[in-house]
Amino acid sequence: MAFNYSSLKKITTAGIVNDTVQTADLASNAVGSDEITNSTVVSGDLAVSAVNLGTTVVTGSAAVAKGGTGLTSVGSANQALTINSGNNGLVYAPTGLYGMQVFTGSGTWNRPSGVRYIKVQITGGGGAGSGHGESGGAGGYSERILDMSGTSSVSVSISGESNGTYYSGAGGNGGGSSFGPYLSAGGGYGANRNNQHSGGLGGSGSGGTVNTYGGGGQSHHNRSSPGGDSYWGGAVAAGHPQGGNFSHNHQSHSAPGSGGSGGYFNSHRGSNGRPGYCVVTMFY
Repeated sequence: MAFNYSSLKKITTAGIVNDTVQTADLASNAVGSDEITNSTVVSGDLAVSAVNLGTTVVTGSAAVAKGGTGLTSVGSANQALTINSGNNGLVYAPTGLYGMQVFTGSGTWNRPSGVRYIKVQITGGGGAGSGHGESGGAGGYSERILDMSGTSSVSVSISGESNGTYYSGAGGNGGGSSFGPYLSAGGGYGANRNNQHSGGLGGSGSGGTVNTYGGGGQSHHNRSSPGGDSYWGGAVAAGHPQGGNFSHNHQSHSAPGSGGSGGYFNSHRGSNGRPGYCVVTMFY
Protein backbone atom coordinates (compact mmCIF):
# COMPACT_ATOMS: atom_id res chain seq x y z
CA MET A 1 0.00 0.00 0.00
CA ALA A 2 1.38 3.37 -0.99
CA PHE A 3 1.82 6.15 1.58
CA ASN A 4 1.42 9.81 0.97
CA TYR A 5 2.63 12.68 3.14
CA SER A 6 -0.77 13.14 4.81
CA SER A 7 -0.80 9.51 5.87
CA LEU A 8 2.77 9.74 7.15
CA LYS A 9 1.87 12.64 9.43
CA LYS A 10 -0.69 10.41 11.16
CA ILE A 11 1.99 7.98 12.41
CA THR A 12 2.42 8.36 16.16
CA THR A 13 5.14 7.20 18.53
CA ALA A 14 2.94 4.21 19.50
CA GLY A 15 2.82 3.19 15.84
CA ILE A 16 6.60 2.71 15.62
CA VAL A 17 7.97 -0.65 16.72
CA ASN A 18 10.90 -0.39 19.16
CA ASP A 19 14.31 -0.28 17.45
CA THR A 20 12.67 0.14 14.02
CA VAL A 21 14.35 3.55 13.55
CA GLN A 22 18.13 3.34 14.18
CA THR A 23 20.79 6.04 14.25
CA ALA A 24 21.98 4.91 10.82
CA ASP A 25 18.53 5.68 9.42
CA LEU A 26 18.86 9.37 10.29
CA ALA A 27 20.97 11.74 8.27
CA SER A 28 23.18 14.22 10.09
CA ASN A 29 21.14 17.14 11.46
CA ALA A 30 17.93 15.46 10.18
CA VAL A 31 16.20 15.98 13.52
CA GLY A 32 16.64 19.47 14.93
CA SER A 33 15.40 20.96 18.15
CA ASP A 34 12.47 22.53 16.27
CA GLU A 35 11.12 19.04 15.41
CA ILE A 36 11.03 17.96 19.07
CA THR A 37 8.15 19.23 21.19
CA ASN A 38 9.07 20.49 24.66
CA SER A 39 9.22 17.66 27.22
CA THR A 40 8.79 15.01 24.47
CA VAL A 41 12.09 13.31 25.40
CA VAL A 42 12.44 12.75 29.14
CA SER A 43 15.03 10.89 31.17
CA GLY A 44 12.92 7.71 31.11
CA ASP A 45 13.24 7.58 27.30
CA LEU A 46 17.03 7.42 27.43
CA ALA A 47 19.04 4.31 28.15
CA VAL A 48 21.91 4.43 30.61
CA SER A 49 24.95 6.09 28.95
CA ALA A 50 22.85 6.89 25.88
CA VAL A 51 24.17 10.46 25.81
CA ASN A 52 27.96 10.72 26.00
CA LEU A 53 29.22 14.26 26.53
CA GLY A 54 32.78 13.08 25.94
CA THR A 55 32.17 12.68 22.22
CA THR A 56 31.69 15.25 19.45
CA VAL A 57 27.96 14.55 19.34
CA VAL A 58 27.27 17.43 21.73
CA THR A 59 28.68 20.76 20.51
CA GLY A 60 28.46 24.41 21.52
CA SER A 61 28.46 25.75 25.08
CA ALA A 62 25.77 26.22 27.69
CA ALA A 63 24.87 29.81 28.49
CA VAL A 64 25.32 31.19 32.00
CA ALA A 65 21.54 31.42 32.33
CA LYS A 66 21.38 27.65 31.70
CA GLY A 67 24.01 26.80 34.31
CA GLY A 68 27.00 26.90 31.95
CA THR A 69 29.89 29.29 31.47
CA GLY A 70 29.20 30.46 27.93
CA LEU A 71 32.83 29.61 27.15
CA THR A 72 34.23 27.01 24.78
CA SER A 73 37.62 26.43 26.46
CA VAL A 74 39.37 26.65 29.81
CA GLY A 75 41.83 29.37 30.77
CA SER A 76 45.57 29.18 31.26
CA ALA A 77 47.50 28.05 34.33
CA ASN A 78 47.01 30.23 37.44
CA GLN A 79 43.77 31.67 36.10
CA ALA A 80 40.32 31.39 37.65
CA LEU A 81 36.76 31.80 36.39
CA THR A 82 35.49 35.25 37.28
CA ILE A 83 33.03 37.93 36.15
CA ASN A 84 34.22 40.05 33.25
CA SER A 85 34.76 43.82 33.40
CA GLY A 86 31.36 44.46 31.80
CA ASN A 87 29.57 42.44 34.50
CA ASN A 88 27.70 40.55 31.79
CA GLY A 89 29.57 37.26 31.46
CA LEU A 90 32.33 35.01 32.70
CA VAL A 91 35.98 35.01 31.77
CA TYR A 92 39.17 33.22 32.81
CA ALA A 93 41.62 35.73 34.29
CA PRO A 94 44.53 35.89 36.76
CA THR A 95 43.37 36.38 40.36
CA GLY A 96 44.93 36.87 43.77
CA LEU A 97 48.36 38.28 44.56
CA TYR A 98 50.42 39.88 41.78
CA GLY A 99 53.51 40.96 43.72
CA MET A 100 55.10 43.66 45.89
CA GLN A 101 57.10 46.82 45.30
CA VAL A 102 59.18 48.52 48.00
CA PHE A 103 60.17 52.19 47.99
CA THR A 104 63.15 53.19 50.14
CA GLY A 105 63.40 56.49 48.26
CA SER A 106 61.14 58.70 46.20
CA GLY A 107 59.94 57.42 42.83
CA THR A 108 56.87 56.48 40.79
CA TRP A 109 54.57 53.50 41.12
CA ASN A 110 53.37 52.29 37.71
CA ARG A 111 50.36 49.99 37.62
CA PRO A 112 51.21 46.66 35.95
CA SER A 113 48.76 45.27 33.41
CA GLY A 114 45.92 43.36 35.05
CA VAL A 115 46.46 44.83 38.54
CA ARG A 116 43.37 46.40 40.08
CA TYR A 117 43.76 46.58 43.86
CA ILE A 118 46.78 47.62 45.90
CA LYS A 119 47.55 47.72 49.60
CA VAL A 120 49.76 50.69 50.49
CA GLN A 121 51.76 50.85 53.75
CA ILE A 122 53.76 54.02 54.29
CA THR A 123 55.93 55.40 57.09
CA GLY A 124 57.46 58.83 57.71
CA GLY A 125 61.09 59.39 58.66
CA GLY A 126 62.23 59.13 62.26
CA GLY A 127 63.43 62.07 64.36
CA ALA A 128 67.12 62.10 65.37
CA GLY A 129 68.68 61.69 68.82
CA SER A 130 70.89 63.92 70.94
CA GLY A 131 73.29 63.30 73.85
CA HIS A 132 72.50 62.25 77.44
CA GLY A 133 70.05 59.60 76.26
CA GLU A 134 67.64 62.02 74.60
CA SER A 135 66.23 60.12 71.63
CA GLY A 136 63.98 60.87 68.66
CA GLY A 137 60.43 59.82 67.88
CA ALA A 138 59.50 57.43 65.07
CA GLY A 139 57.65 58.34 61.88
CA GLY A 140 53.89 57.84 61.68
CA TYR A 141 52.25 55.01 59.77
CA SER A 142 49.30 54.85 57.34
CA GLU A 143 47.72 51.92 55.50
CA ARG A 144 44.97 51.72 52.88
CA ILE A 145 43.59 49.44 50.16
CA LEU A 146 42.93 51.23 46.86
CA ASP A 147 41.15 50.36 43.62
CA MET A 148 43.58 51.61 40.95
CA SER A 149 41.78 50.29 37.86
CA GLY A 150 41.51 53.84 36.45
CA THR A 151 45.03 54.98 37.41
CA SER A 152 48.26 54.38 35.49
CA SER A 153 50.87 55.80 37.90
CA VAL A 154 51.31 57.48 41.30
CA SER A 155 54.14 59.68 42.57
CA VAL A 156 55.74 58.35 45.77
CA SER A 157 57.65 60.64 48.14
CA ILE A 158 59.89 59.09 50.81
CA SER A 159 61.64 61.02 53.59
CA GLY A 160 65.39 60.77 53.98
CA GLU A 161 67.14 60.37 57.34
CA SER A 162 67.47 63.17 59.90
CA ASN A 163 70.77 64.11 61.55
CA GLY A 164 71.66 63.28 65.13
CA THR A 165 73.51 65.77 67.32
CA TYR A 166 75.38 66.21 70.62
CA TYR A 167 73.89 67.44 73.90
CA SER A 168 72.31 69.96 74.29
CA GLY A 169 71.43 70.34 70.67
CA ALA A 170 68.11 69.30 69.15
CA GLY A 171 67.98 66.29 66.87
CA GLY A 172 66.68 66.81 63.35
CA ASN A 173 62.99 66.23 62.67
CA GLY A 174 62.00 63.39 60.38
CA GLY A 175 60.36 64.25 57.05
CA GLY A 176 56.98 63.14 55.77
CA SER A 177 56.29 60.42 53.20
CA SER A 178 53.31 60.19 50.85
CA PHE A 179 51.71 58.00 48.20
CA GLY A 180 50.27 60.52 45.77
CA PRO A 181 47.19 62.28 47.14
CA TYR A 182 45.89 59.09 48.76
CA LEU A 183 47.74 58.73 52.08
CA SER A 184 50.74 60.07 53.94
CA ALA A 185 52.79 59.68 57.12
CA GLY A 186 54.39 62.49 59.08
CA GLY A 187 57.95 62.39 60.41
CA GLY A 188 58.89 61.93 64.05
CA TYR A 189 60.28 64.81 66.06
CA GLY A 190 63.94 65.03 67.03
CA ALA A 191 65.08 64.98 70.64
CA ASN A 192 64.58 68.35 72.41
CA ARG A 193 62.25 69.55 69.65
CA ASN A 194 59.00 69.38 71.61
CA ASN A 195 60.49 70.30 74.99
CA GLN A 196 64.02 70.72 76.41
CA HIS A 197 65.51 67.47 77.77
CA SER A 198 62.56 65.49 76.38
CA GLY A 199 62.39 62.80 73.77
CA GLY A 200 60.83 63.51 70.40
CA LEU A 201 57.17 62.77 69.79
CA GLY A 202 56.20 60.27 67.12
CA GLY A 203 54.74 61.37 63.79
CA SER A 204 51.21 60.45 62.69
CA GLY A 205 49.60 58.87 59.62
CA SER A 206 46.75 60.37 57.61
CA GLY A 207 44.50 59.48 54.70
CA GLY A 208 44.58 55.75 55.37
CA THR A 209 42.05 53.32 56.77
CA VAL A 210 44.68 52.70 59.45
CA ASN A 211 46.56 55.75 60.80
CA THR A 212 48.86 55.47 63.81
CA TYR A 213 51.53 57.42 65.66
CA GLY A 214 55.14 56.34 65.74
CA GLY A 215 56.71 55.54 69.10
CA GLY A 216 58.14 58.43 71.16
CA GLY A 217 61.76 58.97 72.22
CA GLN A 218 63.18 58.94 75.74
CA SER A 219 64.13 61.87 77.97
CA HIS A 220 67.38 63.14 79.52
CA HIS A 221 69.35 60.76 81.77
CA ASN A 222 72.90 59.53 82.28
CA ARG A 223 72.82 56.66 79.82
CA SER A 224 72.07 55.91 76.21
CA SER A 225 68.51 55.06 75.19
CA PRO A 226 66.87 53.73 72.01
CA GLY A 227 64.74 55.92 69.76
CA GLY A 228 61.03 55.36 69.20
CA ASP A 229 59.82 52.21 67.45
CA SER A 230 58.22 52.46 64.02
CA TYR A 231 55.63 50.11 62.54
CA TRP A 232 58.49 48.09 61.04
CA GLY A 233 60.54 47.64 64.21
CA GLY A 234 62.89 49.23 66.71
CA ALA A 235 65.81 51.65 66.70
CA VAL A 236 69.52 50.90 66.94
CA ALA A 237 70.80 49.50 70.24
CA ALA A 238 71.76 51.85 73.05
CA GLY A 239 75.52 52.28 73.58
CA HIS A 240 78.10 52.60 76.35
CA PRO A 241 81.06 55.00 76.62
CA GLN A 242 83.43 52.09 75.97
CA GLY A 243 81.92 51.92 72.48
CA GLY A 244 82.34 55.62 71.79
CA ASN A 245 79.51 56.90 69.59
CA PHE A 246 78.14 53.37 69.50
CA SER A 247 74.54 54.13 68.55
CA HIS A 248 75.54 56.66 65.92
CA ASN A 249 78.18 54.38 64.41
CA HIS A 250 75.71 51.49 64.07
CA GLN A 251 72.60 53.51 63.18
CA SER A 252 71.95 51.50 60.01
CA HIS A 253 70.93 48.59 62.27
CA SER A 254 67.48 50.15 62.68
CA ALA A 255 64.01 49.62 61.27
CA PRO A 256 62.77 52.11 58.64
CA GLY A 257 61.18 55.18 60.19
CA SER A 258 62.50 54.51 63.70
CA GLY A 259 63.75 57.35 65.89
CA GLY A 260 67.45 58.03 66.50
CA SER A 261 68.86 56.66 69.74
CA GLY A 262 70.41 59.05 72.29
CA GLY A 263 74.14 59.17 73.02
CA TYR A 264 75.41 58.25 76.49
CA PHE A 265 76.81 61.63 77.69
CA ASN A 266 77.08 65.11 76.23
CA SER A 267 80.15 64.05 74.26
CA HIS A 268 78.32 61.16 72.57
CA ARG A 269 76.37 61.92 69.45
CA GLY A 270 72.81 60.74 69.01
CA SER A 271 72.05 58.54 66.02
CA ASN A 272 70.19 59.68 62.91
CA GLY A 273 66.47 59.17 62.50
CA ARG A 274 65.86 56.48 59.90
CA PRO A 275 64.39 57.18 56.44
CA GLY A 276 60.75 56.61 55.55
CA TYR A 277 59.45 53.52 53.80
CA CYS A 278 56.60 52.42 51.54
CA VAL A 279 55.41 48.93 50.57
CA VAL A 280 52.87 48.45 47.77
CA THR A 281 51.26 44.98 47.61
CA MET A 282 49.46 44.42 44.29
CA PHE A 283 46.48 42.21 43.45
CA TYR A 284 44.74 41.30 40.20
